[in-house]
Amino acid sequence: MTINGKAYIAGVYEHPTRKADDKSLAQLHAEVAKGALEDAGLTKADVDGYFCAGDAPGLGALSMIDYMGLKVRHMDTTETGGSSYVIHVAHAAEAIALGKCDVALITLAGRPRSEGMATGTVSRAPAGGAPDAPFEFPYGPTVVNQYAMCAMRHMHEFGTTGQQLAWIKVAASQHAQHNPHALLREVVTVDDVVNSPMISDPLHRLDCCVITDGGGAVVVVKPEIAKSLKRPLVKILGAGEAPKNQMGGKVDLTYCGAVWSGPAAFAEAGVKPSDVKYVSIYDSFTITVLMTLEDLGFCAKGQGGKFVSDGNLISGVGKLPFNTDGGGLCNNHPANRGGMTKVIETVRQLRGEAHPKVQVKNCDVALAHGTGGSLATRHGSATVIMGRE
Repeated sequence: MTINGKAYIAGVYEHPTRKADDKSLAQLHAEVAKGALEDAGLTKADVDGYFCAGDAPGLGALSMIDYMGLKVRHMDTTETGGSSYVIHVAHAAEAIALGKCDVALITLAGRPRSEGMATGTVSRAPAGGAPDAPFEFPYGPTVVNQYAMCAMRHMHEFGTTGQQLAWIKVAASQHAQHNPHALLREVVTVDDVVNSPMISDPLHRLDCCVITDGGGAVVVVKPEIAKSLKRPLVKILGAGEAPKNQMGGKVDLTYCGAVWSGPAAFAEAGVKPSDVKYVSIYDSFTITVLMTLEDLGFCAKGQGGKFVSDGNLISGVGKLPFNTDGGGLCNNHPANRGGMTKVIETVRQLRGEAHPKVQVKNCDVALAHGTGGSLATRHGSATVIMGRE
């Protein structure tokens, strides 16, 4: 079964807050749901499918369906970390194509900033974690040092430099200056990045994403409903998802699961990387973006450093603008599941609703990609390609 053309994104909403110490997690989910439904021109009475991941409180979908007073006939609580909400868009399209629901609501929310979570720099206890976590925990693994291993290996194999990685942050900051809600709106230079404090060699502070509260929501609908609404038509063209595991320790740290999720999405969409006008790439760290761009086929393996340092990611300058909202590096990264914001900005670009300073001209095909887990150990990759009709 293909999902190409069988579902449309009718509504999106990103919560404007970056610190929500006066709101509960459930309240944030409800507020983004309301925003996305209003954007679509629908109401909660229209919703018959609900999707969320592990950021939802209590029993996940069960709790939120009850809290928001929804009546649904399909639900999905797939949890793959940062790739969860890109996967949810694809799963919603699949459910709609199968007739399991007609209007799918997908919500994300988080309060890591209000809760003082050091999400990348503190080793987490193994309780409830992966089966091998108790064996790894004595060595003090953290998210940032696992990604730093990938960066160091990429530098060793291909000669990638810290200055090249810094261009990814520079591009994000060029875009974030135009986003009034972005947590970091100051434009930075390559020197600013490489001279910021070292967090885990070779990643500096400005190579790392922000920590914010907030959330977002997406409404996916069947074609007949999409065409009855007074909103620009954004069609889901293709999707792919893939895990990359540890393979008994025989792991090449220089590539990610996008080498599988990307080709699957392109094949289903019937387009090539050269057809894509805009990309939203999960940017937990600068190295995440560089490796993903290579693995999706936008440049050859090992050439990511040159590709980004040529300014290709900057809207109005380069040939592949990325994360025009500022991304996780500058704008918003709630609940460690940044795939949601990647979908939202992709839809804005296809609708022509991005900020005028960063809107990509003639944006008719765009891609959103999420990464969940850790590049150096197990992770999930998810790719969704969308088009403007």
